[in-house]
Amino acid sequence: MQILFTATPPSAVRLHARIVNQGSPLTGLDAALTEGAAAARFSGRVGQVFEGFASDGGTLRRIALAGAGEAGAAERKLHLERAGAALTGKYLVSGEAAMVLDLGQAGLSADDAAAVLLGLRLRGWRHDKYRTKLAADKRPSLATIHVINAPGGTEAVWEREAALAKGVEFARSLVTEPANIIYPATFVAACEEAFAGTGVEITVLGEPDMEALGMGALIGVGKGSEHESKLLAIRWNGGGGDDKPTVFVGKGVTFDTGGISLKPPPGMEDMKWDMGGAGAVAGTMLALASRKARANVIGVMGLVENMPDGKAQRPGDIVTTMSGQTVEVLNTDAEGRLVLCDALHWAQEEYAPARIVDLATLTGAMIIALGNEYGGMFANDDLLADQLTAAGKATGDKLWRMPLGANYDKLIDSPVADIKNVGPREAGSITAAQFLQRFVKNGTPWAHLDIAGMVWASKPGHSWDKGATGYGVRLLDQFVRDVVEG
Repeated sequence: MQILFTATPPSAVRLHARIVNQGSPLTGLDAALTEGAAAARFSGRVGQVFEGFASDGGTLRRIALAGAGEAGAAERKLHLERAGAALTGKYLVSGEAAMVLDLGQAGLSADDAAAVLLGLRLRGWRHDKYRTKLAADKRPSLATIHVINAPGGTEAVWEREAALAKGVEFARSLVTEPANIIYPATFVAACEEAFAGTGVEITVLGEPDMEALGMGALIGVGKGSEHESKLLAIRWNGGGGDDKPTVFVGKGVTFDTGGISLKPPPGMEDMKWDMGGAGAVAGTMLALASRKARANVIGVMGLVENMPDGKAQRPGDIVTTMSGQTVEVLNTDAEGRLVLCDALHWAQEEYAPARIVDLATLTGAMIIALGNEYGGMFANDDLLADQLTAAGKATGDKLWRMPLGANYDKLIDSPVADIKNVGPREAGSITAAQFLQRFVKNGTPWAHLDIAGMVWASKPGHSWDKGATGYGVRLLDQFVRDVVEG
């Protein structure tokens, strides 16, 4: 979707929209529109949209009012995003090709105005690449937004937010593509293409490289696949100097059959998004590089495909991780932690990070616990946990902190190895986090985000359509803004 700033709206554009605060009087409108809005009980509450028609110098205009809630609300920017997204949701397939958006009516700041535009753009993302027979009235038509009366400085702020939107959209694209299109090598290729010219440094390790480093856990997961496993690192050194980097690590299981511990067939097609953590990290890195973030950040992604095959690892196998710790693999469907443990150790050895955050669609137990409202967060550092919670609240990528504790460790102690990759049914998300914590070096602030319930939506949300949400990109970008850039 193209967003243009202009002083005078094009006369040929029929659809005109404005943002309205809850309870504010409607001024400058045709009397019939004002009466119509009142009759329709339009009050300007968050996400509410009213539509009417009016004659303007002999030209019929389609007028839309989008509610942004109370002007002084604590979640004002999120409400403004919802107002922008509501306009896209209503008019994306309306047949209108363009919209004039008046941002001069609701007392907005430049940041507020950019929030409206961010919601409007994010809600317009769709993946219709493979739909060859889409009916005309289901096909997106709205392509251009002409912004008028924008507050001073809006264009500069929007340039930053447009980079963020680009990162969210990239994450959604990676997550949405089927597993015959996105597998470890093509995930790497998609990143190499997307990051061309951005100034990042890309490192790719293949299986021979990882074998030499002793990454038996990560390599073991991909043994049953015809696609070679990869470890991808994307480095953005925007902060300059010798400041220790912040490292984000993403689980990138491009398709998860469960391996020998085969998943039930119904719903298995959803496992193309089991690389949602890696997708979020890639999208975050693209956003940071595109907006030239003043921060040293590295994204590390362990990329594998978990398939059943004569070469696949078996329940009962014991693998040796890069850290030297041994793991008894009781369930090959608990593969994400095997990928992450080697990626986490490698990232710490390679970069000596100031802090490390991993993201993974790790456990179904997290969906049972939190549904699709929050990502689960486990952390060994209270300050880091508080900073991530604040970033989640600011962006709508919400987190809920879960416990860690030594008493849970005994649930994953193995009688024949240092650790087993699954515990009992109870506390499944916690024991997965406890597993990962054993691979975090003493003193390194670390947080694990289990986002299994958040990367894919079965119905449209506030700023996304049904499907990939891009969850995690905005969270991490905001964290970098608040904590790393200051």
